Amino acid sequence: MRVILNVIWLVLCGFWLAILYALAGLVAFVLIITIPFGIAAFRISNYVLWPFGRTIAPKESAGVGSLIGNIIWIILFGWWLAIGHLITGIALCVTIIGIPLGLANFKLIPISLMPLGVRIVPSDQVSPYAF
Repeated sequence: MRVILNVIWLVLCGFWLAILYALAGLVAFVLIITIPFGIAAFRISNYVLWPFGRTIAPKESAGVGSLIGNIIWIILFGWWLAIGHLITGIALCVTIIGIPLGLANFKLIPISLMPLGVRIVPSDQVSPYAF
């Protein structure tokens, strides 16, 4: 079932979202000081291509730098991205067929808000008490 949902997601949403996140990553790489944000944007781009069956987990090695970077990210980009995923998720949940895709958009909100200090892992590798 995950493969079917991922293929539907890829065709309808994932491909376009991945391109947009990759373009944002390229812009961040051009502005040399924002390279960590570019790496995070590429990581999100990879995640939005195939989101079903994967989730985010905190990095044990994340420190104060990730916290400061996430605060800057939220102020500059994160809240725009989160609102976009929220509105798109609500719009997709209006139809019965779009409900799984809307839920996937809701699943992308945490990483679009705070991309630093997390890693993307298969869903079965995360314990329910990890957070």
